[in-house]
Amino acid sequence: MTVIESETQRPATPAEVALLRHAAARGKVQVLPKCPVTGPDDFAVWYTPGVAAPCLAIRDDPLAVFAYTNKANTVAIVSDGTRVLGLGRIGPEAALPVMEGKALLFKYLGGVDAVPICLSTTDAAEIVRTTLALQPSFGGVNLEDIEQPKCFRVLEELRAAARIPVWHDDQQGSATVVLAGLLGALAVVGKELAAVRIVLVGMGAANVATLRLLIAAGVEPGAVVACDRRGTLHPGRGDIEAQAAVLPQKWAACTTTNADRVAGGVADALRGADVCIAFSHPGPGTVEPGWVAGMARDAVVFACANPVPEIWPAEALAAGARVVCTGRGDFPNQVNNSLGFPGIFRGVLDVRARTISDGMALAAARELAAFAAERGLRPDAVVPSMTDWLVHPRVAAATAAAAHDEGLAATWPGRDAVRDEAERTIAAARRSTQALLAAGCLSPQPPAGQSPTR
Repeated sequence: MTVIESETQRPATPAEVALLRHAAARGKVQVLPKCPVTGPDDFAVWYTPGVAAPCLAIRDDPLAVFAYTNKANTVAIVSDGTRVLGLGRIGPEAALPVMEGKALLFKYLGGVDAVPICLSTTDAAEIVRTTLALQPSFGGVNLEDIEQPKCFRVLEELRAAARIPVWHDDQQGSATVVLAGLLGALAVVGKELAAVRIVLVGMGAANVATLRLLIAAGVEPGAVVACDRRGTLHPGRGDIEAQAAVLPQKWAACTTTNADRVAGGVADALRGADVCIAFSHPGPGTVEPGWVAGMARDAVVFACANPVPEIWPAEALAAGARVVCTGRGDFPNQVNNSLGFPGIFRGVLDVRARTISDGMALAAARELAAFAAERGLRPDAVVPSMTDWLVHPRVAAATAAAAHDEGLAATWPGRDAVRDEAERTIAAARRSTQALLAAGCLSPQPPAGQSPTR
């Protein structure tokens, strides 16, 4: 690919390239037909008068909407723009490029049609009401980039009230992929999940969900020590107890984890620990090399902050860590949510699951870990690569099977059938993108020196 250069021939920075390409493409997603149109007569079938027939069929049998429309393959990506990537509260318009990017990943990796919906409200109750009102048009909802503690309330209320599956990728997606990476990392270092001591650095959306999924996977709650910016969590944290009504998940962590009642900060918590899972402030320096040196032999470190991890991988490895994972693609072991949500939603939509349970997320994590193991585990390869698209049909089948086993699936064609159909759907999405590119239907790279226009 040719590097875009400015008029002074200075190599463009990644940010400058992104601005040029976004301006040239006017965004990243569009709507295209999925039915053939060969002439005017086709519109009499696809629109009026022919469209009245499926409308009346759905009126008489509401479930027929899944047969006659694209509802079963359409997801709403809902955000209020209050916690966007590493950018924070930048607002709904500024969040739109991220949501479009998410829609691109949904389509290219999962064959799922996703619609970015950025809301002009930050009120939790209004977000819930608006999302519930969208249900007739969508087969599922992906909540994205909503600040805490509001995100916990929004997810819980929507999961309780919605007729379609609702997923918060910053919570459930992060937890699923981290668990997959942890299973691979522990296999490399020869330790068992039920026997390790784990430290969670940061107790925001990602690590609250990670704690819940770790326990579901077999980790003893008492073997986990969680830390926030004020130190370790334990029953003596009166500041958290005073906010228990607002932060129930955090207070629950105080009362159920940290059996040894470790007090102090992150350094104290990491002493002798086998695993560090950090979703905290961008570093470097959030996690010190000296703290990693004090961990157990063959330690595993997840430094997941973006854009800069809590500790640089080279520093963690030099301090004694055996496996290091980050959220970045320019280091080995990228624990990126895009390994999880495309396949998970593919499976959920294909069996019309009514929710996404922790058991389904756990099944997805185990399938991701199994896929990585089949490809060959190494200290620098404990999770699947984003370039291996066949992982997504596998995750779809595992998620769908778990939904069926838990009685959450409306249809069940069988695990192999779900996987095969997912392969066909995802392959078709990838081929269609390449066909549009080959036909010149996608915006070309802008010329050198071009500036974005309003």
